[in-house]
Amino acid sequence: MIDRQARAAGMLSYEMTWRKPGVVVAGMDEVGRGPLAGDVVTACVVMPEEPLITWIDDSKKLSEVRREKVFDEIMQTAIYVGIGRRSPEVIDRINILEATKEAMRDAAAQVPAAVFLVDAVSKLGLNGQEIPIIKGDATSYSIAAASIVAKVIRDRDMRELDKIYPEYGFSRNKGYGTKEHIDALKRFGPTPVHRRSFIGNFI
Repeated sequence: MIDRQARAAGMLSYEMTWRKPGVVVAGMDEVGRGPLAGDVVTACVVMPEEPLITWIDDSKKLSEVRREKVFDEIMQTAIYVGIGRRSPEVIDRINILEATKEAMRDAAAQVPAAVFLVDAVSKLGLNGQEIPIIKGDATSYSIAAASIVAKVIRDRDMRELDKIYPEYGFSRNKGYGTKEHIDALKRFGPTPVHRRSFIGNFI
């Protein structure tokens, strides 16, 4: 069984490498680069060393119920939280990578950090030092916190969209290309929240 306290403490190693007196270190991640519908959402988070939130981890490793609880803890504990997003229309116009970068820049602009630990994405042009980390959401405490924040916000968005477009199962598939979702696309066609550049092979 994973020692959650030890794992969370170990994930602080990247932050401690860069954290010095007067230097604010933020973690940043995105959620929603792959779905066929909905926004791409980014979060930029600065966490204190204490109290340690033991369940902070890669958002994909946590159940939906656990993520919601940890999200609340992060929002109560974080020093700064910035959120960015880009719509399907923007994604279609400038492509998903550029839309993600724009959303990340928006999130980072809300956080007065000198060092940004970023999950994989590089060359954002931030007002601070950028440290891209491969699989950062599984190895950096603040990036993992950002991944949870972005994931919960986006999942809540998709549950709201499910109320408007119930045929597509957004509350279950979160906009990803499941069989249920693709079958609905073939039957009903795309909605205004679908990414036209993503669905060409399915309809």
